[in-house]
Amino acid sequence: MTEVVITGLGVVAPTGLDTDTFWRAALAGASGIRRISRFDSRRYPVRYAGEVANFDPTAVLDPRIVVQTDLWTQFVLEGTRQVLESASLDPRALDSFDVGVTTSASSGGNAFGQREIEALWAHGPRHVGPYQSIAWFYAASTGQISIGNAMRGPCAVVSSESAGGLDAVAHARRAVRQGCPVQVCGGTEAPVSPYALTCQLPSGLLSERDSPGAYRPFAHDASGYVPGEGGAVLLLEDAAHAEARNACPLAVVAGHAATFTGAQSTTDGDYWSRAGEALAAAIRLAIADAHVDPAEIDAVFADGMAVPAADRAEISAVREVLGPSFDRVPVTAVAAGLGRAYSAAGTFAVAAATLALRDGLVPPTPGLDEDDVAVDADIVLGTPRRGPLRHVLVLARGFGGFSSALVLGSTR
Repeated sequence: MTEVVITGLGVVAPTGLDTDTFWRAALAGASGIRRISRFDSRRYPVRYAGEVANFDPTAVLDPRIVVQTDLWTQFVLEGTRQVLESASLDPRALDSFDVGVTTSASSGGNAFGQREIEALWAHGPRHVGPYQSIAWFYAASTGQISIGNAMRGPCAVVSSESAGGLDAVAHARRAVRQGCPVQVCGGTEAPVSPYALTCQLPSGLLSERDSPGAYRPFAHDASGYVPGEGGAVLLLEDAAHAEARNACPLAVVAGHAATFTGAQSTTDGDYWSRAGEALAAAIRLAIADAHVDPAEIDAVFADGMAVPAADRAEISAVREVLGPSFDRVPVTAVAAGLGRAYSAAGTFAVAAATLALRDGLVPPTPGLDEDDVAVDADIVLGTPRRGPLRHVLVLARGFGGFSSALVLGSTR
């Protein structure tokens, strides 16, 4: 079976506009969650989010592309620029059919769409711009990456809400194994707009705490999550292709599995129990796909929804699969400092897990102290946990019943 490796990373996050800054902030336990600044949130019950600050798309992108795209696509184009630079890869030097693109999508270009609909109702159809349909479209990011970089290999979009980031990596791995040696993959999100926030509220899962500490996974006072934006882009390669061009792999994409519980309300009494069963199945299948023993998992990058029943179900699922070895496994939830970035949530976690394997450091869960922890797990707090890492488990769950588990392996 073809080994697939990660050879590059690009990150745009609430805690930094590049991979190095993102990683330093993660190791410091820093948070990018702050009061919403993109619009007046005083009329909304959710007033905090993980916003990407100081991002100027005109400084890094062609102005002609900026006017055609929403912020979520601008984030992914900047992440793609970074990832190609990180991996020292010029896609135009390759056969264009040997490079493909897979991204995850959730809310799409919601702010762009809201602006154009406002123009429609206020002034009429002649005032709706020509880019409305393609900017809001869920495939906009994959299309813009492909067109802008002459990547004509297999291209796809995955839509499984917050599980989508991991599923996009898995889909890209499959494309590499089927003969496309290079895949740009990942996902970004920009769900901090009035329309987008309004769409999120009916889930009942968002935190209404009026504080920068509104998002506290695994804590006694967990009250739900807040939105996050930005995301991460990865370069996946056939290991032999990477070796032939003297690329330095950061991690191996060793295993993946996804499960689905079926439609059910989160207010139903047994929802999180069913969701926990689905997550446990995904973990078990991902570890089997990686051909490792559960005892070989050395760290868990958790989904960390900060809904108490969901947090308990997640930890129970991991404990069920890892067994007694789970007691020695550090668990972290980097999303606590970023917000829940939906289709990008898993990509942030994969980026952090990849860097953890590289450096032998598991970052802490931002904002939590020892007295805060409400679950039976070794949650990393305060400072990074140092130690040899062979394999790490990355988890993601999407609203509506999606569960995804990814195993990354060390290249050392």
